[in-house]
Amino acid sequence: MTPPNLSPADQQRLDDLYARLRECSTRSVGYPCNQAFDYSDLFRFLEFSINNVGDPFHGTNYRLNTMEFEREVLADFARFSRAPADEWWGYVTSGGTEGNMYGLYVARELFPDGICYFSEDTHYSVAKVLRLQHTRNIMIKSQPDGQMDYADLRETLRIHRDVPPIIFANIGTTMTGAVDDLAQIRAIMDDLAIGNAYIHADAALSGMILPFVDAPQPWTFADGADSISISGHKMLGSPVPCGVVLARKANVDRIARSIEYIGALDTTIAGSRSGFSPLLLWHRLRSLGDAGLRNMVHTCLGNAGYAVQQFRAQGIEAWCHPNSITVVFPKPPPSMMEKWTIAPRKNIGHLIVMPHVTRPTIDAFVADYATALKPPP
Repeated sequence: MTPPNLSPADQQRLDDLYARLRECSTRSVGYPCNQAFDYSDLFRFLEFSINNVGDPFHGTNYRLNTMEFEREVLADFARFSRAPADEWWGYVTSGGTEGNMYGLYVARELFPDGICYFSEDTHYSVAKVLRLQHTRNIMIKSQPDGQMDYADLRETLRIHRDVPPIIFANIGTTMTGAVDDLAQIRAIMDDLAIGNAYIHADAALSGMILPFVDAPQPWTFADGADSISISGHKMLGSPVPCGVVLARKANVDRIARSIEYIGALDTTIAGSRSGFSPLLLWHRLRSLGDAGLRNMVHTCLGNAGYAVQQFRAQGIEAWCHPNSITVVFPKPPPSMMEKWTIAPRKNIGHLIVMPHVTRPTIDAFVADYATALKPPP
């Protein structure tokens, strides 16, 4: 194959971009994207236009696909999320937003007149999805730590108990890493004698943390979830955004459609889907194994605890939830934003201790923060 014939100026632009991204990646500490990975084994597969069009469990007329690997990835995520044996379905998505859209799509198809309840700490994309799907919705208050306000949820459900609720639960909120308690949510609905209901769990980041801790908060299918979305480019790490969505098979079967052109069931949101993303996830899961995943998670949790200690040693109030790698602190000064990639909101900021955020990185960040707080001479 003839190599691309770029002009020297265009080649220089690419070289400059690479250098900038390489430098920025070491200081990307405010977003949950793991930068520590090596997928060089898979570069040869970029020679092909791999397309996993259609349902991964029913095949397709388009043979340049990786659906066999996709199914193995899904089986691992189903195990992590305690999905009922032979009663789940899923696919590899383009990321958390598509996964959440799919869960809410299934819920709305089951309950066209249902009302979706989500907390004010829910990711910004969810309100957009609800508008796109024309789903009735009510925002529930959040507690100061980011969890859903269960008293507000109970009262709101009581007022609208004649309408099936669609609960959007955060399994690790964007800013504080708070986990909405599925067991408590289910208990509220049981107490109000609400039978027809649907719970979607957005486990974008924590869905790859909680399976590997000793005392996880309730978040799985066994705890009452009807669908779960987990990101692949966050805790696992990937050069492209990707994720997984899982749902109860009986619910998915009710909305499936057969498409002759592709020789597959139309059960996904996207038509053409990346066939490379499943290879990335498969490679990562197989190379690390359960033991490696557990070690990675516990290393990050230990480093998050270390970060809290280092902040407090400098007189900076910081904290994080149990089983969370999101360290919360007061919103940093503007000078910090110029050097570090941080995601502030209102009066707080956070450090998300991904695998590439090592203790030396934490030390450097805290030192810069402490310096930025000192008044000028």
